Amino acid sequence: MSERFAPPVIPLVDLRHTTMPPPEPGDGAELAPKGLPIDTLGRNLRDLRISVTDRCNFRCSYCMPKEIFDKDHTYLPHTSLLSFEEIVRIARQFVNLGVQKIRLTGGEPLLRKNLERLVEQLSKLRTMDGSPLDLTLTTNGALLAKKAKALQAAGLHRVTVSLDGLDDTVFRRMNDVDFPVAAVLDGIYAAQEAGLGPIKVNMVVKRGTNDQEILPMARHFKGRGIVLRFIEYMDVGVTNGWRMDDVMPSEEVIKRIASELPLVSLEPTSSGETAQRWGFADESGAHDISAGEIGVISSVTKAFCGDCNRARLTTEGQLYLCLFANRGYDLRSLLRGNVTDEEMALAIGNIWRQRTDRYSELRSTITPDKRAGARRVEMSYIGG
Repeated sequence: MSERFAPPVIPLVDLRHTTMPPPEPGDGAELAPKGLPIDTLGRNLRDLRISVTDRCNFRCSYCMPKEIFDKDHTYLPHTSLLSFEEIVRIARQFVNLGVQKIRLTGGEPLLRKNLERLVEQLSKLRTMDGSPLDLTLTTNGALLAKKAKALQAAGLHRVTVSLDGLDDTVFRRMNDVDFPVAAVLDGIYAAQEAGLGPIKVNMVVKRGTNDQEILPMARHFKGRGIVLRFIEYMDVGVTNGWRMDDVMPSEEVIKRIASELPLVSLEPTSSGETAQRWGFADESGAHDISAGEIGVISSVTKAFCGDCNRARLTTEGQLYLCLFANRGYDLRSLLRGNVTDEEMALAIGNIWRQRTDRYSELRSTITPDKRAGARRVEMSYIGG
């Protein structure tokens, strides 16, 4: 695909096929250490994020800017996409390697036709101790009101909805397709009514663009049984024109909220959790459980690489081990080749054992010129 750009957006570098072959199952993979894989930094594999489509009905500037992903953009052909059966087969091998949580992403995953069928198949998988998977989905919410009941009936547990502000003008400008915020709110509450909870709402905060929405969002979701999380604007991919000046540190977000709505720090719920938790405080300064909580994800200012346990599978079967990766591993060739499930699991385990990724920890040591010129996979392809 040719490179196209409109200043000041950085030209798109197509990394969709910048992949490494997986280890040959018959070329040393059988010598992999027994037991669950641990990478070179001592991190286990617990979380698999699966992108089911590279398409989206929004054009958010920090993910799929319209200047790049325009009407002439070439999406992956249907024959390149993993079938539901292929996705489930790969997912089963990850579960056998210790994965306990699977999150479906995109693009916008609800654009994938008959997604409920995939959810139903994945919901039948069991972890190594026989428990159901934690099966979740991230969506922009545009189609959620129509899909919530069917997704819950198919076996989906929870949803996370991306929402970058409550002001309709701000929200329409950020999604860049003139989609109303009211329709996303309808989807959130339809999902809550369907039992897809606890629901999380993610707001990407970009200084000077939507930071004025921080307090209105906190006020709106307080006491509604929904966890609101604020995400630092990240340098994922190379198309969003990221600058450090656009980042509002999570500490500043917390100070702004706490100036009106007192907060109390909460303990993490699990190892590898990306969000730092804060509860709304009562008059005594204790956590008011009925008021709920918020979270901040500080992947720019406070890296959490040390306990990262996530892998990402793209819609065409490429495995990426970091959100900021510049290469992946081709698992589709294994799926469509003559390998057994055991051989596939051995290959995946070997890939994880060789993992060294810790981009967020190293970001401050990378010069702006090198960071801007780096070849990194796009969020719309790898999934958030």
